[in-house]
Amino acid sequence: MPTKKEILEDYRLAMESREISYIGRKEVFMGKAKFGIFGDGKELAQIALAKVFRNGDFRSGYYRDQTFMMAIGQLTSQQFFAQLYAHTDVDAEPASAGRMMNGHFGTRIIREDGEWNDLTKMKNSASDVSCTAAQVPRLLGFAYASKLYRENPALHTATKFSVKGNEVAYGTIGNASTAEGHFFETMNAAGVLQVPLVMAVWDDEYGISVPNKYQTTKSSISKAMAGFQRDAENKGIEILTVNGWDYVSLVETFEKAEKIAREDHVPVLVHVLEMTQPQGHSTSGSHERYKSKERLDWENQYDCNKQFRQWILDQNIATDQELDVIEDECRELAKNARNAAWNEYRDSLQKDIDTAVSVIDSMADRSRSRNKLLSIAKSLREGLNINKLDVTRASKKALRLVREEPSKSRDMLIFWLKELEQKRHDEYSSVLYSETKYSALKVPTVAPEYSEQSKMVDGREVMQACFDAALENDPRVFAIGEDVGKIGDVNQGFAGLQEKHGEIRVTDTGIRETSIIGQGIGAALRGLRPIVEIQYLDYLLYTIQTLSDDLASLSYRTKGGQRAPLIIRTRGHRLEGIWHSGSPMGMIINAIRGVYVLVPRNMTQAAGMYNTMLKSDDAALIVESLNGYRLKERLPDNVGEYCVSIGQPDVLREGRDITVVTYGSMCRIVMEAASQLAEYGVELEVIDAQTLLPFDVNHSIVESVKKTNRLIVADEDVPGGASAYILQQVLEEQKAYQYIDNLPLTITAKDHRPAYGSDGDYFSKPNAESIFDKAYSVMNEFDPVNYPSIY
Repeated sequence: MPTKKEILEDYRLAMESREISYIGRKEVFMGKAKFGIFGDGKELAQIALAKVFRNGDFRSGYYRDQTFMMAIGQLTSQQFFAQLYAHTDVDAEPASAGRMMNGHFGTRIIREDGEWNDLTKMKNSASDVSCTAAQVPRLLGFAYASKLYRENPALHTATKFSVKGNEVAYGTIGNASTAEGHFFETMNAAGVLQVPLVMAVWDDEYGISVPNKYQTTKSSISKAMAGFQRDAENKGIEILTVNGWDYVSLVETFEKAEKIAREDHVPVLVHVLEMTQPQGHSTSGSHERYKSKERLDWENQYDCNKQFRQWILDQNIATDQELDVIEDECRELAKNARNAAWNEYRDSLQKDIDTAVSVIDSMADRSRSRNKLLSIAKSLREGLNINKLDVTRASKKALRLVREEPSKSRDMLIFWLKELEQKRHDEYSSVLYSETKYSALKVPTVAPEYSEQSKMVDGREVMQACFDAALENDPRVFAIGEDVGKIGDVNQGFAGLQEKHGEIRVTDTGIRETSIIGQGIGAALRGLRPIVEIQYLDYLLYTIQTLSDDLASLSYRTKGGQRAPLIIRTRGHRLEGIWHSGSPMGMIINAIRGVYVLVPRNMTQAAGMYNTMLKSDDAALIVESLNGYRLKERLPDNVGEYCVSIGQPDVLREGRDITVVTYGSMCRIVMEAASQLAEYGVELEVIDAQTLLPFDVNHSIVESVKKTNRLIVADEDVPGGASAYILQQVLEEQKAYQYIDNLPLTITAKDHRPAYGSDGDYFSKPNAESIFDKAYSVMNEFDPVNYPSIY
């Protein structure tokens, strides 16, 4: 039982959190913020949860958890309002530096120099994601990391990240979101793995306007999951239920859950019932539209803060007057926090407003558009709730008016506006990828070394040697995936490595792509170096949401405060049939900006890319060529050491006539076509892009185009897929359009999925003959005498 002092402090915190929710809603309606979503009605359960949350533990929750974050000391009321106002100062708003809407929390686990904070000496929270249940997959990874840190003795020295796996991963989720597949898949995996995970469900019986009876079997997630309950004969999860307004029971329930998870490494579901939402879902509408009068009356009566107050009075812990004083103090504190946050936000903007007004006024002195310029300056000076966009808009409108009037003031405004654009880039567009000394772009090239003893082996054996060296050299490295463990993956890249390094390092998983990725994200956020496998590129669709909404945006949405250096291994491009020959690279590169996408042409290049990424703090998707595992390659003597620099294309064949840019499995096909074309006097310059994200960082492809004056892009995606992206990069970014004499061409797969069998592949995807024909037609158009028509 908490002490009297602790109980009153809990009441103070509950009331302070409630007050900032009330004020936050009003700020949105006053036009000072764009949107508001708050944690009112969830205060008491979050305070109880915070009591068992220790240093080193991790939270993976959602946008109702403000009280919890305040209770663990990772959020102040002023920071809460700073996020509501989208203040871009990371000191004022450390969770996201103004990049995420309010209610999205997170702690800064990476310092500006790229080094990790000591996670065992702080209370940690993953960066929140709005998408319902998107926070759940990575929760598995946080808990799984504790299992690894406990069971792998080689990790016991990693005292900056774990105290021998004693940490618990806590998740929070709304009742309606438990209907998502992410939730069921992850909870099933947690039960299989037996990891220290506590999942708290805040159940207010609605998902916006939709009641539980439309969301969940039996209208109850704890009843629906009863089959997961562990018993004397079967491992599973522990399921506990408690009412969200019952202070004593909440404290006792979370103490029990924490003990089970921390000591026994058993996952626990805590279903918190009878919660309320006094202000409705968000500022987008009122819950009076869909809740009955009886329901609203019940919510008013069972508001957790009101019930807590009554319990304090019934227990003679404090008087009405004493509690009134606490509530008055909380109202004042919340108002002061709002004012301080608003003033700090406005002060950060005022300097830019003043500068723009001053220069525009100065330009007006001698301008033919004096009145219009003065009007622009006045709107900035006297406007209500002026934003940064208003400053930029006003400056650009002013410059349009004086475009034919040279002056020092005009030059000054142009110069200042360019500086402002750089500042805005830092505020809103920086750190999509790592910008630290550990960036993958900064890993130096180390060439593969060969000797007379270097063997010719299957490509799969190159991968096996690479992964063996990685596991040997770094105890933080582990690999998981379907069939990765016992049989060493379906293409034998991990063959024998589970037996050599142990099941804890090379591990089979169930068929559950989304939680495999989440398992990797969470573990990477806890200092480990996971290689997680999605068996085929086609199956990436199962988890593209998690990759896109969580992993890819992680560095960006925290402005570098969090980073998960996860490597996703998969294989694709070509094999057999509709679901094993996919190459949806356009979809991928557009969905996961923030994750590097590497497309090696063979296993030697792939191994070098793995080595590069393991030295970096960036995340990467590496797509191996599915039909290359049994092709012969020479095994480098330094297989665990050599590194392929990313973002640097490789010229596979020099030529004078046409530049052909390709990647992955297409490299072999283009090279075959190039050999055939050479017999007819056409010399292709074949360039392997090697990586699509990043793409040719040094702009080397344009140098080839300057020589050939012709460009073809060849890939296995659908028309307008990755080939369109490559054309944009080469023609627009590298400005190669000015050196091209013919229409740039693309050679792609058909619009449909590839058909089964050798013939299906041949007539669905590019082949040596189709490449020959298209390249030859370019030369025929240029010089029909020397290159007469074939057909």
